[in-house]
Amino acid sequence: MNATKPGSGMENLFDLSGKIALVTGGSRGIGEMIATAFVALGVRTYISSRKSDVCDATAVRLSGTGECVSIPADLSSMDGINYLAGELAGREDRLDVLVNNAGAVWGEPMEQFPEDGWDKIVNVNLKSPFFLTQKLLPLLERAGSHDNPARVINIGSIDGLHVTHLPTFSYGASKAGLHHLTRILAMHLAGRHINVNAIAPGPFETKMMAHTLKTAGDKIIERVPRKRIGRPADMAGAAIFLSSAASSYVTGVVLPVDGGLTGTL
Repeated sequence: MNATKPGSGMENLFDLSGKIALVTGGSRGIGEMIATAFVALGVRTYISSRKSDVCDATAVRLSGTGECVSIPADLSSMDGINYLAGELAGREDRLDVLVNNAGAVWGEPMEQFPEDGWDKIVNVNLKSPFFLTQKLLPLLERAGSHDNPARVINIGSIDGLHVTHLPTFSYGASKAGLHHLTRILAMHLAGRHINVNAIAPGPFETKMMAHTLKTAGDKIIERVPRKRIGRPADMAGAAIFLSSAASSYVTGVVLPVDGGLTGTL
């Protein structure tokens, strides 16, 4: 077996320039953190979110450092999923990286938890990543090769890895389902040159976590072994790794980015 020369190819290990990516829920929070990194590294980045004005404004702002295009869509329905996939297919002949980040949360005591709340969360967090990936398979397959696979990155949550005391029953269940769906898709799509992995974020400063951090931020920080909340660079680093040549041999993995919160308890 031939040994790889020291440094051979290492200069391009994390190079993303020239790639094409779609980040759902890319107008704010975790999605915006990932999109910001992609744009800065030369990725033509499409972002999507339900609120068109917010999505458009984020794309304009990020376009100051590279290419960012807004395609607003509501991914809670098949119509929205088909629309987004069709719009992207009309603009690009391949897709190197799909980040399924769009998500929602619902908290309510078990006795009052409504069916529509359950269905909304499961549809957005679990159903839409599967069907959007399905609709975008032709573009992903055109981008991938044996040595350089296309990537699907599902954004899960540490709430899908452990049990939270919060009454967000459908959220934790949907994220645990997304983690396992990631493993299933990784097995089915590996032969089609598509790597499928997930990131399970811990506490980050996002709109979704704003109330929790406001009321219990100090307690959360005390529980995190790294003693801080996640920063945009932490999320960017994980997404860059899973999108780059550095992870071409990594698929079916759920990567917690949580300062050690789940791995050390």
